[in-house]
Amino acid sequence: MKPKLLVVTSTFPRWQNDTDPPFVYELSRRLTDTFAVTVHAPYYHGAKTREVMDGMSIHRFRYFFAPFEKLAGSTGILPTLHHNKLYYGLAPFFILAQFFSLLLLVRKIRPDVIHAHWIVPQGFVAVLVQALIGAPVVITAHGADVFGLQGMLFETIKRFTLKRGQGIAVVSRALAEAISGLNSTCVHPHIIPKGVDSAAFCPDKTNTLISEKHAVRGPLLLYVGRLTEKKGVTYLIDAMPSVLSEIPAARLLVVGSGEAEKELKQQVVTLGLNNQVHFIGSVTNKDLPGYYATADIFIGPSITTRKGDAEGFGLTFVEAAMSGCIVVGTNTGGIGDIIQDNETGYLVPEKDSEALADKIIYIVEHGNEMEKIKKLARSRCMEKYDWTVIAKRYEKLYAQFIK
Repeated sequence: MKPKLLVVTSTFPRWQNDTDPPFVYELSRRLTDTFAVTVHAPYYHGAKTREVMDGMSIHRFRYFFAPFEKLAGSTGILPTLHHNKLYYGLAPFFILAQFFSLLLLVRKIRPDVIHAHWIVPQGFVAVLVQALIGAPVVITAHGADVFGLQGMLFETIKRFTLKRGQGIAVVSRALAEAISGLNSTCVHPHIIPKGVDSAAFCPDKTNTLISEKHAVRGPLLLYVGRLTEKKGVTYLIDAMPSVLSEIPAARLLVVGSGEAEKELKQQVVTLGLNNQVHFIGSVTNKDLPGYYATADIFIGPSITTRKGDAEGFGLTFVEAAMSGCIVVGTNTGGIGDIIQDNETGYLVPEKDSEALADKIIYIVEHGNEMEKIKKLARSRCMEKYDWTVIAKRYEKLYAQFIK
């Protein structure tokens, strides 16, 4: 009989062909050969409260009136709160409902191990349940829960939670350092990054319809991610006039949505870039590989925000590199774990539009040099970040706590 794994998360596909980040789903479904996997996630208006998805039993908990249950889903909890302060009123209902729902589910299925994604709120709720039930808890910190939640109250909650988790995982070295600084008495964190499906994200997924639709006749630049302050897209848009002065045929596709979308679109209008910068909106996870494989250069201009939030890992860089893009990122957060400057891609200073433009121009003008970088980047990403590799590492971690 398979041991029982209970996954606790706030980010999980709400329905088929969802646009929500699928990393928890992708990891969980790869564990079903070894574990009986149950997923505990928040309800979102229009989703099912109970369903079986790829061999996983999904339980979505209710926490308010259905039309307002949008705190988690579409965008992350923190961006949702920052965009609309009224959602802070839902947070206590969310946490209380998550606690009682999880408590009932744990009592019902008696899991051998609980895996909570994010320290707050899932990890915090999981260790509270653990105090009553006793199931071992593994907690994964993804970034926003460490960098984005500041202040004495959150620091206290994070210390409380980390001290009580049996296993602590983080997705990058930057997070490992932050966790260690946060609480030197907590379990030593395991660095286990997010994974990518190398069969889905590969160079042969090129979709010529994308180029045709946007009349791309020159280098195709790509950004994929939430349109939020931390992602630094405003600096990429500011770089485009300089890029276009040297490479007039270049085009930038911006894939994603978020609270900064309106402001970024206005920036494009102000700079007169309507014909050169195209906002695609959210793209389903099924269609996303085609954008990466069709693009020439992927740019992720992430920054550390005024409140200290930074990129915990940078999954889109792995997806892009596996798909055959040259990747350009900033030296902030966990991005340096993925990009080795001048070897597997390029790093530039954050908030530096001129440096971004110079690097993009350099890459286009030195196309012959880029093939070696592309091959090395994909090879290293396959070795370190393919989901089969990541799933095995989590299986070993869970095994330490299963009696």
